[in-house]
Amino acid sequence: MTPPGHLSTREEPLDLLGIGAGPFNLSLAALADGAPGLTSAFLDQRTRFQWHPGLLIDGATLQVPFLADLVSLVDPSSPWSFLNYLKTRERLFPFYFAERFHIPRAEYDAYLRWAAGELPTVHFGHQADLVRWDPARQAFEVDFTRLDADGAAEGLGRIFARNIALGIGTAPHIPAPLRALADDPAVPVLHSADYLHHRDRLLAARHITVVGSGQSGAEVLLDLLRARPAGHEGLTWLARTPAFAPMEYSKLGLEQFTPDYTRYFHGLPEATRDQVLPGQWQLYKGIDHDTLAAVHDELYRHTLHGGWPDVTLTPGLDVTAAERAHGRIDLTVHHTQQHTRATLTTDAVVLATGYRERPLDGLLAPLDDHIRRDDAGRPRIDTQQRIVLDDRIPGSLFVQNAERHTHGVGTPDLGLAAWRSAVIVNALTGREIHPLPRRTAFTTFGLDGTPHIPSRTRAGAQKETP
Repeated sequence: MTPPGHLSTREEPLDLLGIGAGPFNLSLAALADGAPGLTSAFLDQRTRFQWHPGLLIDGATLQVPFLADLVSLVDPSSPWSFLNYLKTRERLFPFYFAERFHIPRAEYDAYLRWAAGELPTVHFGHQADLVRWDPARQAFEVDFTRLDADGAAEGLGRIFARNIALGIGTAPHIPAPLRALADDPAVPVLHSADYLHHRDRLLAARHITVVGSGQSGAEVLLDLLRARPAGHEGLTWLARTPAFAPMEYSKLGLEQFTPDYTRYFHGLPEATRDQVLPGQWQLYKGIDHDTLAAVHDELYRHTLHGGWPDVTLTPGLDVTAAERAHGRIDLTVHHTQQHTRATLTTDAVVLATGYRERPLDGLLAPLDDHIRRDDAGRPRIDTQQRIVLDDRIPGSLFVQNAERHTHGVGTPDLGLAAWRSAVIVNALTGREIHPLPRRTAFTTFGLDGTPHIPSRTRAGAQKETP
């Protein structure tokens, strides 16, 4: 008998197999739940759901409104909505009186864990190893490893699916000059993704340096500042950006996170897309106004008894080298505007240096010859979230949060999760299971007519020309 929650080898192909069960594929699982005649399963190698556990800092809030849950912006009546989660916990009235549009990050994590535990198609402890195409079955063949509660392999399996949704997420990015130190467990150099796991160790350090100008860097700096005594803070905050800049949060500016803008961006030439993206850094790498204000308020509070806090905030710096010397850490920094160099000595480093898409090459190695790529060697992604394959494979490889080069700045944004999942479900079924709005922004992007939603086609029926 297969243990509860374990997926056995299955010969009959599923309609959809999701690989990865982070927020985006959880959204897809939720919107696929109950779709007539659609069979699906979602595999995740983790033994249980966790969403950035190292950054669930007390008081930190989600940067998007609670409506950016798994389903609400497509189907607010869904049983998988955040409001229904509150209802199941008998917390709707407290939430109503709290008047929170931006909920605590820990609460969003609890909501996702609830959905992951209740959705019947989601299976943790299953690591997808390799994806092939089986011409006889006209389906993808996926080898997987079952893992025990400690993450150790305990069995192998194989499953077939006509279509796959890749949602393997992103991995913490460690800049090259700091990788050797970060790989040494004896050296306190860590990514902000692990911050809470090492907070006590960090607080014991004489001096701490935070690297990174985004929201995570600001939240870590703020938490450390609140915990350190006035006059003895011993903190430095470094950033590559020319300023500790606020996130673009004007209402019309936020329309660049709409399906309308996504379609516009997708239609631009590849070279134009690559040129536009870096200039949009304040849309997703800036810091929300409340956090910036809180940092300043805390710095001001540390001056109340005279003197300035022992805190250095310096933007415009690149860390070009790092080494361990005499029990401390020497960081070589380069100022990008002054073109000067200096050495900063510290005792611990927190790298709030963002995340990078996990590579798909190993998982999809047997399909490499079938994947159509752009001039930079990246997979081409069509308007319905599918990797463009040659005509020998009629099945679809959908991707979630691996298409920034084709779909733009909104790719990792939680506010587009439900819309993107609905596009996939509609493409899979060939029906408008989830009706989508034809217009989502007051701004008209480009001169090529009114916005439109993707045509209703069965997955694989209409593909881009390779």
